[in-house]
Amino acid sequence: MRKSRRYRRTGLLNDPEEQNPMTGVANLFDVAMVFSVALLVALVMSYHLPELLSSNEDITIVKNPGAEDMKIIIKDQGKPIEVLNMTENIGGGTGEALGTAYKLADGRVIYVPEDSEGNETSTSSGTSTSD
Repeated sequence: MRKSRRYRRTGLLNDPEEQNPMTGVANLFDVAMVFSVALLVALVMSYHLPELLSSNEDITIVKNPGAEDMKIIIKDQGKPIEVLNMTENIGGGTGEALGTAYKLADGRVIYVPEDSEGNETSTSSGTSTSD
């Protein structure tokens, strides 16, 4: 019942599990998926935009501001991502002036509404700030 010394030595080399060439690459797809997700996260973090990964954040990105190929990318909570392309068309139509907006030196925007006669009111109830 005792195996000979020669059989033990060749038994290690002729193990049926070691002869399969696909054993070393069985989890290659899993490794590639983990690597691609890590690359995606690193790319988002390098642009300092972790809001793109969060489902409850709102974000607006302007690509090439003021250029002919300007794009506005809007991500609202619970809605699909919307991409707006700049066109040569100018909006027009009829309307009425509602008031005047002033931008202060500290970055605040103040809206002064007009009354029905076209005169600006001097109340502070129509002020709003933008961040």
